[in-house]
This record gives sequence, C-alpha cells and structure tokens, in this order.
Amino acid sequence: MKPTDTDEGTPVSVKIRERLLASRKRFNANDNIAPFIEPGELELLLDEVEEKMKGVLSSLVIDTEHDHNTDNTARRVAKMYVNEVFRGRYVPAPSITEFPNVGHLNELMIVGPITVRSACSHHFCPVIGKIWIGVMPNEHTNVIGLSKYARLAEWIMGRPQIQEEAVVQLADLIQEKTQPDGLAIVMEASHYCMAWRGVKDMDSKMINSVMRGVFLKDPTLRREFLSLIPRKG
Repeated sequence: MKPTDTDEGTPVSVKIRERLLASRKRFNANDNIAPFIEPGELELLLDEVEEKMKGVLSSLVIDTEHDHNTDNTARRVAKMYVNEVFRGRYVPAPSITEFPNVGHLNELMIVGPITVRSACSHHFCPVIGKIWIGVMPNEHTNVIGLSKYARLAEWIMGRPQIQEEAVVQLADLIQEKTQPDGLAIVMEASHYCMAWRGVKDMDSKMINSVMRGVFLKDPTLRREFLSLIPRKG
C-alpha cells in the first residue's frame, strides 16, 4: 500500500494503528507489529517520536536550546527506543535456519547463560539478566544453531516487557521453531525499577521459569536441568 494524497499529513503512528485496529490485532507494549509497518515508515516513526520527545523535555522544563548536553537528546532517545531497546516490536523475527535431527539426538541440551536486556513496561527502566534454555529433542525436532537461541531471546526481550510474560513468549517461539519433547527456560534478572527508583534495592533479583513437555512431567529431568545451571549466589 502506497501513501496517497488523502493521508498526507497524517502521523505515521496513526496509520499503523489504524491497520492494526482494522485487522483486530493487539498492539500491547510487548507485541510485535512489524507486519503492519510499511517500507520507509520506521524512519518516519523515528521522526515522530523525536518531535514528541521534544515536548516531553519541554514539559520537564529543560532548556534544550541553550543546554549543550540536551540539544540533541530528543533524537538520541527516539533512535534508542525505535532502533535499539524496543526494536523487537518493529522488525520481523530473525531468520532462523532449521535442520532435521538426522543424528536422532535425544539427550538434554542446555544453552546459556544468554545475557538479555529489556525494559520494564511499567516504568521503562532497564531489565538486565541471563537466560538458560534446556531442550529435550526427539527425532522429529528441528535443530537450530546455538547462536540462534540468543537471537530469538534478543528479539523477544527487545520490547517493553514484564519478566513473567517475556519468558512465556520466548518459550512459545522456541517451541514453534523446534518442536522438542521438552523445553525449559530459567531467567534471572535485575530490575532497575527497583534498583534505580522505588525501594532502591540494588541486590534484589527476580528468577522465574517455564517448563514444557517432559520437563513438566519428569521431576528427575527437571532437577537435572536445574542442577546443571551454573548460577552464582
């Protein structure tokens, strides 16, 4: 769909939102909306966010015209959100090559720790942590490269998230890609909405997990996976 004369002057965010609403698709903070963004619109969205951020700085009573430290902050923040920390909302999933399990691998495989970075959807404060992924393949399981688990995790975490939902989203994605007999994910993260503000507790961490298939049914396998995770402290 190409822009027409009738939609000139309409903010690109409005156009994208209208497509989502017309398709009855959700666009929560941790949803991916890439299919509804047309070529060239991401740069326009960046420009729009920059203008809105200028308004935020003005409302914070920051003199960006005379303060050399903040005269380009609105653009930097817009680029950070659109191109970096929230990129997982606006771009398609990374291309993942899948291979058949020709070796009929059926032993526990653990990938991690994978360092992940996100932002709390409540305050947009950083969430930084590590993820461990356990896979129990079968002869029909698709095999993907080890680095691809990190790419999938980065794509899911590159959105405003709450940790509980992020781990479930990642589990759903890996389950769809690999179809294993079992899948286990553990995430441990520091939340700067607790460390930087609020209670200002620098040492607190959140740990949660998702268990699927044989990891859920077999307590021995679950204990083996958890015992092999080299967490410290």
